[in-house]
Amino acid sequence: VKPMTPRCTVPKAVPVGKSASLHCHENEGYPKSTYSWYRNSEPLSPDTKSNAKFQNSSYTVNPATGTLVFHAVHKGDTGRYSCIATNDAGFAKCEEQEMEV
Repeated sequence: VKPMTPRCTVPKAVPVGKSASLHCHENEGYPKSTYSWYRNSEPLSPDTKSNAKFQNSSYTVNPATGTLVFHAVHKGDTGRYSCIATNDAGFAKCEEQEMEV
């Protein structure tokens, strides 16, 4: 069963240096969906250590739960966030939401 459009929760504004949690979830898809996050339509790498572009970022992505956690946000984390739920039957994307730092 193809995933339905996930519900995304993105904080509107976060002070620099604070933590922020973004959530993405849908429960229609079978098998269970995995989740990937995008900022300004660019995929956020789930592995920040191996990807030079994301080495300054302090976030972790859990593809199984759809949670994206910033441990300490900085100005560069400002942007439009969206999430895609994917399984063997297809994928679905939530609306982009702005997060300001």
